[in-house]
Amino acid sequence: MKRIQLLGALAGLILVLPLAASSANRFPDVIALPDGFQPEGIAIGPGHTFYVGSIPTGRVWRGDLRTGEGAVLVPDRGRQATGVDVDHRRRLFVAGGPTGDGYVYDARTGADIASYDFADTGTFVNDVIVTRSAAWFTDSFRPFLYRVAIAPNGRLGSATAVPLTGDIVYGTGFNVNGIDATPNGRTLVIVQSNTGKLFKVNKDGVTDEIDLGGATVMAGDGILLDGKRLYVVRNTFNLIAVIRLRPNLSAGTIVREITHPQFDVPTTIDEFGRNLYAVNARFSTPSEPDTEYWVTGVRK
Repeated sequence: MKRIQLLGALAGLILVLPLAASSANRFPDVIALPDGFQPEGIAIGPGHTFYVGSIPTGRVWRGDLRTGEGAVLVPDRGRQATGVDVDHRRRLFVAGGPTGDGYVYDARTGADIASYDFADTGTFVNDVIVTRSAAWFTDSFRPFLYRVAIAPNGRLGSATAVPLTGDIVYGTGFNVNGIDATPNGRTLVIVQSNTGKLFKVNKDGVTDEIDLGGATVMAGDGILLDGKRLYVVRNTFNLIAVIRLRPNLSAGTIVREITHPQFDVPTTIDEFGRNLYAVNARFSTPSEPDTEYWVTGVRK
């Protein structure tokens, strides 16, 4: 999920005082989340603020990448939270998983801005990406993307279900999961978890498979498009696949894999400067009130 890419604000000072600046700007590699939180999605906004949603409660935790400190922004309202994204207007978009809903909160106060009922049954609204003209939500069980229109003045519009057609074929299990967009918002990229396939998608929902030369990214979860590099979290494999894409996104090559000792079923990622930050959902660990959860930072 690609959000707001932020460069190091003290880049100029690093040239003058490299040792001091390097020490001062070192962010923790592991950031603790509340015990029992059961996280899934992450988004990084202005400043070095990050947001993580809680699957079973819909709570949202807001923290600081530099200090690791944080607090609950959105309390338990009987909702759920999977993928999250934040836009430049400081609005937080949250996918509601099996509720079939999507939510929009004020990223500064946690107040409700809007909610959308995309589907009632047989649904799992999994992830979201915000472009200049729309917020796009994926559904892992139904072959649709849900589009929430955004007017030029930022006003949120109504939701539309956009059927996925073309190359993609939905099957048993979790299908479309992570989503990202090109900078102009005209082309979307999605990953299908149960087949390990990637697709580019136009605004009408027409999908074209991205040729990986026979390779797959099975268990693909959150994704992040950074220029012509695509980062795909493979959750149960505890790694992030790095894919070099052709300029037209028609094909790509897996060039390396990123791992970390602190990966424990990572689900989604976002970026800050030259780092990626992954949420560890720990799906293979029974969740108890004292179960620990965390975010892991790695170099791109």
